[in-house]
Amino acid sequence: MGTGPTTAASPAASLHTPVVMTAGGLVWRRRSGTLQVQLVHRPRYDDWSWPKGKLEVGESFQGAAIREVGEETGKEIVLGRPLPGLQYLTPDGTVKRVHYWASRRARKGRDSAALTARAPLAPVDRDEVDRTEWFDVDEAEQRLTRASDRGPLNALVAAESEGVLQTRTLVIARHGRAVPRTAWHGAERDRPLTPLGHGQAAALVPVLAAYGVEHVISSRWERCATTIDPYVRAASLRPSYSEYLTEAQHERSPSRVAATVRDLLEETTESSVICTHRPVLPTVLDVLGRHASRAVADGLPSTDPFLEPGELLVAHVADTTSGPLVVATEKVSPLVW
Repeated sequence: MGTGPTTAASPAASLHTPVVMTAGGLVWRRRSGTLQVQLVHRPRYDDWSWPKGKLEVGESFQGAAIREVGEETGKEIVLGRPLPGLQYLTPDGTVKRVHYWASRRARKGRDSAALTARAPLAPVDRDEVDRTEWFDVDEAEQRLTRASDRGPLNALVAAESEGVLQTRTLVIARHGRAVPRTAWHGAERDRPLTPLGHGQAAALVPVLAAYGVEHVISSRWERCATTIDPYVRAASLRPSYSEYLTEAQHERSPSRVAATVRDLLEETTESSVICTHRPVLPTVLDVLGRHASRAVADGLPSTDPFLEPGELLVAHVADTTSGPLVVATEKVSPLVW
């Protein structure tokens, strides 16, 4: 959970003090055309703040964010675009580093697969949080106890004013660590994951669930299908498998890979994940770049291997009047313990 009012931590101080990793969300909604956000009140400190809390052992930032917001507000959320994080010194001398996302309430119909893949939500501890309220953003700015908490709010309001606050995700996954080609004597399409690769596949589940992934499309080859299988099973989804996303078919026709990605950007309204191979990634990233602002496109991976085995690129897509626009990306390396 959070702490009381603190002062900012200098980079030098953070080198010599313990760092506590935390994650949370700015949950937003619109009511009668007005943007509102949700704050929590903690009786221990008598403060108003964003819902957040510490990562548990082996937990991803994304998994911690949805768990902590859920435990403090009593409602499931789906993560949207990332917001500026914070770093500050707590009264006990540790440095707290917070990761935030713009977030929306999960909906049982729209987000049923992602909710199915999650652990049950724990009840709110009223000793930790005794009040949860929605405020118009101007009032929320005044209610926040810590001045630094206004930074993420300013970013959220700016995204709303630009018409790019509401987003969906297109997640690009490179399959997990596979048995080396030199050690495998069967068909290339059947080359399997290593034990580490299976661990990476399992670690994807809470991350994909946090982003509300409802649609899965994967290369048919074994190492991709196995990478995405834990999420498919946890979410009770029916995946789509494509030969176009395999290395062999991409070499013959990169345009079909590009068309697959364009369709997910331009024709799909739900959050999706594509699982594919390293040689296919340049084509996938090229399509993303063509649908992104210059700043976002320039930040896309540009050198081989683009993504490490088991790594994700999360593209946040806003549906604008001019078409889909990638407004932010995140590279995520799920932890394997």
